[in-house]
Amino acid sequence: MNQGTSFLDDPDDTREAIMRATYVALGKHGYSDLTIQRIGDEFSKSKSLLYHHYDSKDDLLLDFLEFMLTQLEEQLPVYKDSGADDHIQDIVDQTFVFGGTHTSDDFARAILELRTQGANDDAFRSYFTRSDQFVRKHVAHTIRSGIEQGIFRDVDPQETAALFQLTFVGTMTQRVTSDDDVLEDARAEFERYVRECLLAE
Repeated sequence: MNQGTSFLDDPDDTREAIMRATYVALGKHGYSDLTIQRIGDEFSKSKSLLYHHYDSKDDLLLDFLEFMLTQLEEQLPVYKDSGADDHIQDIVDQTFVFGGTHTSDDFARAILELRTQGANDDAFRSYFTRSDQFVRKHVAHTIRSGIEQGIFRDVDPQETAALFQLTFVGTMTQRVTSDDDVLEDARAEFERYVRECLLAE
């Protein structure tokens, strides 16, 4: 859920530099107004490299999404030094914060635009299906561990993880598509669910 951004400050190689340029341009222009030329405007190296590596805007964006999924896998919080309950709270925090700051708001809007491409494009649908499955697997593993630790009730880890994942997508959608400020109330109710239905007495 955390859209890891360590590559933004110090890209290690040409691909990371391309990914950084794509991240910045996507946040500025959104999907519909994004072009390889505009990505090139944010790229510190020769623009010809973009055309050498990618045949189209969508080709580049799909590689960008794969890159971001790898970043997500590497930067999701771990709970080696704390209990699963603390880890779940970290996940709740990220669920309701994503897209809620000035720096990430445009990016969250752009990611939602990319997600909607899955309605008509199998490649985008395949990516977001795998991304959703990864998030659910991670949350389910945390819940399963919490049950084993005696921290969580004996809930169904897969069903509970599905609720977390859909809450994340719904929260992002609400934040970037509506001015109806319901997220504070939604978070309060979701945290009540965690306290009363997930945490063991």
